[in-house]
Amino acid sequence: MTPHEPPEEDGAGGERSELEQLRARVTALEAGRAARVAHHRWRSFFSALVIVLACILAPLAAVASWAAAEVDDTDRYVATVTPLASDPAVQAAAANRVTNALMQHIDLKTLLEDVAPADRPRLEKALGRLANPLEDAVRGFVHNKAQDVIASDAFQRFWVDANRAIHTAVDKALTGSGGAVKITNQAVTIDLAPVVDRVKQRLVNDGMTVAARIPEVHTDFTVLRSDNLGTLKTYLRLLRIAGFWLPVLAVLLVVAGVLLAVHRRRVLVAAVLGVGFAMLMLGLGLTVFREVYLNGLPATVSHPAAEAVYDTLTRYLRTAVRSVVALAVVIALAAWLTGRGRRATFVRDAWNSGIHAVRAAADHTGFRTGPVGPFVHRHRAWITGVLVAAAVVTYILWSYPTGWVVLAIALVLLFAMAVVEFLTEPPAPPAPSTSAQGPVR
Repeated sequence: MTPHEPPEEDGAGGERSELEQLRARVTALEAGRAARVAHHRWRSFFSALVIVLACILAPLAAVASWAAAEVDDTDRYVATVTPLASDPAVQAAAANRVTNALMQHIDLKTLLEDVAPADRPRLEKALGRLANPLEDAVRGFVHNKAQDVIASDAFQRFWVDANRAIHTAVDKALTGSGGAVKITNQAVTIDLAPVVDRVKQRLVNDGMTVAARIPEVHTDFTVLRSDNLGTLKTYLRLLRIAGFWLPVLAVLLVVAGVLLAVHRRRVLVAAVLGVGFAMLMLGLGLTVFREVYLNGLPATVSHPAAEAVYDTLTRYLRTAVRSVVALAVVIALAAWLTGRGRRATFVRDAWNSGIHAVRAAADHTGFRTGPVGPFVHRHRAWITGVLVAAAVVTYILWSYPTGWVVLAIALVLLFAMAVVEFLTEPPAPPAPSTSAQGPVR
């Protein structure tokens, strides 16, 4: 055995020890990677789960908010139903209802009451076959007067005042309490007795004095009819309670899903687009239910008037659908544009290049920002945050934002950020020292 053999054994043992350490380190890294992958999978699963729940809750939240607003906000409800008073289909249906109610108390015998008793038999015999045409003429005369009254400003004032006085028709539908709006035979109706009185007075003024002897007539105008109104009342009560909390819960679920996600920006885009798609499905559901509701009405109900009532009562809900869809698209675009993707980077570079070109042209004409430019440059991140927060607060505080409101807020924010980018100016570099040094000797 040579004297160099032990060091070789020691060297081989050292190499094996280093190899085992490397293997152990690789094993530990692989185990950590597997643990991270499993952890990411669980995070992704729960993120997807809560976002799906948010997409399911979004339409229910919109319906709940709409129901709560219609029930609790008198001005909102009055603004909803006011157009019905001037809708031609609704006016025609109301005029027909008033005419039918009055004609039940007006016939040829009533019209002949003012004739002398001795002349009545001779006059009735003279009328003969003219009885039906005369009755049709009287009905037409009454219908014209009813149309005149319903087309007047007086009917619109009655309509608005009646609905405001009872708070909301939806509230009465939920509680079943009395007032001008009541529930009878699975329908929400409005008593048109004041309108009938006005038509009676118009008939008397135009020469039909017999109308003065018509007793007080109550006739109902159906606003909402449903065979399952009792069940609908229960659901609306629940939606009224959930009108505030369901939207909050839906937003919190979206936030939780994004925070749980591994790739948060991608998940944010997918989440808001998912909510927007769910709201589009709600809009489609409103259209389908409209046909089902109208087809289920009895033949005695005016379908044009029912269409006008349904479209008017749901127009703010459709506005909410468009508003949420617009907001979802805006948030998705904002999240995408602030990402690191090649296309997003290209769009940002083009945006900045355009603003810088405008700034260069302004500088060429003598434009100067003074101390504003360096200030904006130093605090640009804070200023951008304040602008975004102001846009969010504006949307939240807006009573009933529409899709156009969302678009306007986004455009104003975009313009403000462009102004910030235009005004930003890096501080001037320090001037080089001008002190001259003497020659080295």
